[in-house]
Amino acid sequence: MYTVYGMSSSGNCHKLRLLLDHLGLPFHWQEVDITTGASRQPDFLALNANGRVPVLQLDNGETLAESNAILCFLAEDTRLWPGPRLARARTLQWLFFEQYSHEPYIAVARYICGFLPPDHERRAELPKLHERGRQALAVMEQYLSGRQFFVEDRFGIADIALYAYTHAAADGGFRLEPYPSIRAWLDRVAGQRGHTPMARPPRLS
Repeated sequence: MYTVYGMSSSGNCHKLRLLLDHLGLPFHWQEVDITTGASRQPDFLALNANGRVPVLQLDNGETLAESNAILCFLAEDTRLWPGPRLARARTLQWLFFEQYSHEPYIAVARYICGFLPPDHERRAELPKLHERGRQALAVMEQYLSGRQFFVEDRFGIADIALYAYTHAAADGGFRLEPYPSIRAWLDRVAGQRGHTPMARPPRLS
């Protein structure tokens, strides 16, 4: 059985829960509250020296970090990881997009709004985060026009990776009304067998 060290209200961690539940794989969830510094304690740093969640621990004690790398590992030889070479590369393309052009803006805005006090100085970052986040959403909206899912028009880990923070974008002050293709795609992802809701941030729950 896998052990997942993660924070339930983190989109990066929720990706793993979604994939494991979609595949029907048993796992143990070990909650790690990064807001209290739990991921910087020696016992956690022994699992991931980078001090970040999520971390996947295998039966033999080996660990794997970085959410999208874990998705690829877990999805290997399943229906959620495509077979054709180009489709696999396109899956990686969207995983990289999520981490470099999407998560740094949509997830960070959610963190500021949902985890930090209303008068925190980091709220000054929100206008720039919203601008860049809307750019990422526009890319997704254009691509999803006329498509059901991101790769081969089949539900897969590219959808899981992008769903995690997109469906919670309103927590960070993003309006999804201007993106009908994204909203329809979110409904399709949420309708997949084994779908699990994500916990809200502490200030918004």
